[in-house]
Formats: sequence, C-alpha cells, structure tokens
Amino acid sequence: MQSTEVIGQQEAWQRLMQLVDENRIPHALMFVGPQGSGKFALALAFASFLLGEPWNGKSMVDNEAMRRNAVAMLAKWQHPDLHFSFPIIKPKGTGSDHKMICDDFAKQWHEMLAKGPYFTMEQWMTMMGAENQQAVIFEAESDALSHRLYLKPTQGGYKVSVIWLPERMNLTCANKMLKLLEEPPQKTVFLLVSEEPERLLETIRSRVQRFDVHRIADEDIEQALVARRGLDEDTAHRVARSAMGSWLQALQELDAGNENRQFFDLFVMLMRKAYTRDLRELKSWSEAVATFGREKQRRMLVYFLYLVRENFMFNFRQPDLNYMTSEEEHFAQNFARFINERNVVEMGELLQLAHRNIGQNANAKIVFFDLAMKMIILLRR
Repeated sequence: MQSTEVIGQQEAWQRLMQLVDENRIPHALMFVGPQGSGKFALALAFASFLLGEPWNGKSMVDNEAMRRNAVAMLAKWQHPDLHFSFPIIKPKGTGSDHKMICDDFAKQWHEMLAKGPYFTMEQWMTMMGAENQQAVIFEAESDALSHRLYLKPTQGGYKVSVIWLPERMNLTCANKMLKLLEEPPQKTVFLLVSEEPERLLETIRSRVQRFDVHRIADEDIEQALVARRGLDEDTAHRVARSAMGSWLQALQELDAGNENRQFFDLFVMLMRKAYTRDLRELKSWSEAVATFGREKQRRMLVYFLYLVRENFMFNFRQPDLNYMTSEEEHFAQNFARFINERNVVEMGELLQLAHRNIGQNANAKIVFFDLAMKMIILLRR
C-alpha cells in the first residue's frame, strides 16, 4: 500500500520518512488519533514501505527482484514477514479447549482489508458474524505472535507486527505483549494503532513511541470525495465539513441508512420522554436499547455525547462552531436551549459513565434506565 492511498496526512507521512532518513526507526510506534483520521491507513503504508514498497525513489529492499516480489505480496497483504493482530470474538459453540487467535479470522480479515484500510469496529464485527459478543485480543494471540516473530525474516529485512486496537487485549495478553516490547526480536517493528490509548497498561505506553495523527483537513476530504466518490464540489464541501476530519464519518454521511440516523431517533425519543417524565416510555426505551450488542451501545453513547456538545454550542449562534447535519440542526433549533451551562458537564459525565459501565459488562437495562431517570433531572435545570 502506497502513501498516496492515504487520504491527506502528508505531514504525518513526512514525519515517518524523517525517522527513516535519520535512521531512527523505533522498535515500537503507537499511532494515536481520532476515529477516521487514517491512522490505520498510515500504519499500513509505513509497514508496506518497511517491507519493500518503494516511495519517492526509495526502498528498504535493494534487490529489484525481491522488491517486485514484496510489492506483489503486499498487494494482497500476504507478505510472510507482516503479521496482523486484531480484536476477535469467540463464536458460539467453540469448545473451551480451543485457544482463540487472530488466524481463526484470517479469511475475514483479508476480506476486510481488500475493501480498503478505512473501516469501523462495527463493520469488522459484522464481517466476523458477531452478535452480542465483545471483540477481544485473547491471550493465545500473544503466544502465537511471539512464536512467529522469533523466526528469521523470510525476506531478509524487517518483520512488522501491526496491532489494531491494542487496548482490547485482555490483561494476560497485555502482560505477555509487554515482555515482547521489552525484549523485541531483532529487526522487528511493532506498529500499534489505538483509539483509546489510556486503556492500555502504563508499562506498555512507556515502551512505545507515540505518533499522533490529527484529523484530516477538510480540503483533503473534499478532494477525496470528488475523486473517489464522484461527488460534485458543493456536496463534497458540505459533507467534508460535517465529517469533522473523519473519512469514516464522511462515508457514513453518504449512506442514507447509516447507523447514526437510528441513534438520532433514539436520542430525540430519550430527550422528549425524559422532559415529559414519561416513566413507562422511558422504561420501554431502556429495554429496547438494552437489546443492542454492547459495541453498538457504546457507539450510541458516543453519538449522544456528540449531540450534547453540538446542541450546547448551537446556543452561541455561531455556525462555524457547529458540525451537525441538517436534520440534527433542525431538532436543535427547539431543543438546544435545554442544554446549558447548568447541566452540560454533568450530562457529559453521565454519558461517559454509562459508556464505561457498558464496557465493563454491567447490566444494560439498569445502566440505560438509570441514565434515563437522571436525564429527567438534568433537563429541568
């Protein structure tokens, strides 16, 4: 994968190439940035370069035949010195003696990568056929990765381990991964791609070099929408601005049936029923969202946080501060006044607490009904 396939982020790519030029490639880099910023795409492009993909006349592989071979293998993500680790589920019916590793979902993973380096956890869960499970990187994956990385590189160059969402490692896996990072095999580079680095062990964070990836510039998203999606310039400009630097959000905006529309309807229902103190309907609401998978529940709460922020900012009547869709803005015209300096902080903390509790497998019905009850009080302030 070439850097030209990454949307925007030219400054970030130049920083990576500077590490190469100065011979300062760290043994472990952790790409950190907002969802949709392209940090995974950057990691894949850098992994490809380390394994032989040429860029601007430079390549890490001197032999022309080996370079062509590396490029051909990377085109299908089948390079033997490239190793992927990522969150997976344990399918229902799997025996207790089977230790889950990422190779169990290698076929689905390569199908996902074939569609491009920009995808969400929701899309990956769908690809795995997940239901209500939470995706985790299990203990056995660290053992399998250690075994692979201590073998000699088949192509004589670097071995690259790309770990997508390392914060989803269970504790045993994380501790074993720490040992790998502390005593890395020779000529091995770890590329971690994290969206919630604070969830990682502090000892792991201290063993990696953090590489911050910023939101994509609106102009870069706009150009990509015109070139890759065939949008006219006016539509591309509107979508790019509402995407707030996220290519994933830009794509969701183009999808008429995207998940956020469902979340928007649920947010509106919650706020209206909480304001009217309709306990029966709020109980029904909490029971309905409790049937969602936990990953979807967490995404919904993140969306609610976004809407609370947008409605609070709407009160300032400065369009440049808002990034809502036309439907969200229409609702905000009457609702925004109920989100003010007296309740916005507590409302945000309430949603963040619910997000954490869902992630820790708390009873969803209790979490969401408690959220609805407290929202009644906050909306009256």
